Order: sequence, then C-alpha cells, then structure tokens
Amino acid sequence: MSGFVSFVGSGPGDPELLTLKAVDRLGKADAVLFDDLSSGPILAHARPDADLVGVGKRAGRPSPKQDHVSRLLVDYAQTGAHVVRLKSGDGGLFGRLEEELVALRAAGIGYEIIPGIPSAVAAAAAAGIPLTRRLTARRVQFVTGHDISGKLPPDLNLPALADPQATTVVFMGKRTFPLLLDALEAHGLPRSTPALMAESVSTPEQRLTRATMGELAERLAEEVGTAPALILYGPLAEFSDD
Repeated sequence: MSGFVSFVGSGPGDPELLTLKAVDRLGKADAVLFDDLSSGPILAHARPDADLVGVGKRAGRPSPKQDHVSRLLVDYAQTGAHVVRLKSGDGGLFGRLEEELVALRAAGIGYEIIPGIPSAVAAAAAAGIPLTRRLTARRVQFVTGHDISGKLPPDLNLPALADPQATTVVFMGKRTFPLLLDALEAHGLPRSTPALMAESVSTPEQRLTRATMGELAERLAEEVGTAPALILYGPLAEFSDD
C-alpha cells in the first residue's frame, strides 16, 4: 500500500507565517523531509514520533543529490507513510519541485501541493514596500542567479531583466550579482538603480541592505557571506518606510 506525500511550503522561516494547512499536515505526518531553511522552530509542529530527515541544499556546502532526495521520498511513501516534503518559501519557486513530482508520478504515489509565502513577498513586507506600483512597476519578475553549476545562467533574458519599469527579484544571486550587473548595464540598466538585499528574511538574523545596484555589487565582490538572501531591484527598492 502506497502512502501519500504533502509538499508543504514553509514560508521564509518565521513559524508564524506557516499556513493553517501546513501546520495540519506537519502534525499528521509520519515523516518530514525538510530543507535547511525549513528547520528550527518550524519543525516543532511535527509529531514527536515523526521521522525528521534533513535533505537541504545550500550553495557551497555538501548536500544530497536530487535523485537521492527523490528516491528517499518514494521509499518512505511506499511503506504506506504520510510524508511531508517541507520546502522553504513556496516549493514551486526554484525549489526543484518538478523533479520530485516526476518521481512520485512514476511510482504511482499520490500527492498534494500546499503553497507557502514566497521569500520575495516576505522580503518586501519586511522592508515596508509593495512589489508593484501603478504606471512605473506594473510587472514583477523572479529569476535565479545561478545554474546547476553555481554560475550565472548564460541564457538569461537580459533585456527583460534590464527593464527599468519592472520589479525584479534575484534568488540565490549573491555570488553572481556583480557579473549580472555588468550584463544588465550593457543592456541599458544604470548602476544607480535602487536595490534591496534581504538576508535571512523573517528570522531573528534578518538583515536588509538598501543601496544602488553598483554599491551592492561592490560589496558582494568583496564579501558574499553565508546567509541566504535575495536581491530586489527596480523603482520600488528606493521606497522607504523609515
């Protein structure tokens, strides 16, 4: 008898930002396979006797291969267990959700997807800004700052990312941001464009850095740090609630 998998978006890290459905599934799960950024106080909602298995991936650190994570997910479910696959933010945004769905479908295992608050939305809220504005920021775009090798993806739509009337959020882009900015500048985006770097959003370690894109690129060229972060740039990044 096959079990069932609940893909649960855990939000950016603050357990109070979990949805009611996420808390319900955590409390019912026989096993929880969690990302690094979904650990800590969020796991307090799991059953005391549930298996807790860390399968997180962090840039620059040893981490499980995706096929191993998918295999582990299938193996647990095939014992008849209700499994929660806990993913930080929203699992459908740069969370390698598709690979795990494909593995479950191939094994004939049922699943559900429970969305979580994306870290980009939480970062804007923490900074006291909206993501859109009439007339000058009608579009929001999310992009990853690195490919599977950890380098800047070579096939980015640079004209779109250089649009001065869009709010752009770069996930996992601290290491490659200086290179990205050089490419964007070549497509007409000024280095004076306002930017916001949000690290460890919604956790006690949260840090928000406001700067121009040029200033931020200079800082990141000198020191990247280990905190998970995203970078938001565009007309709304300069809006301040200070």
